[in-house]
Amino acid sequence: MLIDRLFASAICTFARVLTGVRARWFAAPDPDKLRVYYPNHRSHGDFVLVWSMLPRAMRKRTRPVAGADYWLKGALRRYVINRVFRGVLVDRQAGRSADPIGVMGQVLAGGESLILFPEGTRNLDDGLLPFKSGLYHLACAHPEVELVPVWIENLGRAMPKGHLVPLPLLCTLSFGEPLMLQAGESKEQFLARTRQALLELAPIAE
Repeated sequence: MLIDRLFASAICTFARVLTGVRARWFAAPDPDKLRVYYPNHRSHGDFVLVWSMLPRAMRKRTRPVAGADYWLKGALRRYVINRVFRGVLVDRQAGRSADPIGVMGQVLAGGESLILFPEGTRNLDDGLLPFKSGLYHLACAHPEVELVPVWIENLGRAMPKGHLVPLPLLCTLSFGEPLMLQAGESKEQFLARTRQALLELAPIAE
């Protein structure tokens, strides 16, 4: 609906203006490629910035993966994730009924890309938490999909925990070279390689 698209545009413009976000692409964006963008995770605003910095043609066919336990609390959150961003909600609770890999796979099979956080939860410290195995299982089920690391710099400080409005700090998104699952690669090798690719996009501490 038009109002949903206008709401999405307003949210993205608001976030871009307040954070001063800029994007660096180490490989040219390609609207014809099916991709999983996997950023580091510092705040609930992460996927908004990643989504908003994609070219328009790619943004229309890219959906964020989000935890149902958080986004289904309250009418506004439900509206934003379901109607505005068309989020792919996964159940992170024990005893869940739906297979998250199957849910995400259906989206990829339908020709839409994903934004997925392999750490599984927000990391309030520097660096990266260990990757969950979901990225590996998704790559095994869909080896044709490109995996793009995205390092988000400063958003953890621009949107600290408990804040609904970003603080005025400059943020940078670095989109790395696409990766794919290699033949014969073990889960441990794959997760180490994709995690290292993301870490290499982080700025070097002075």
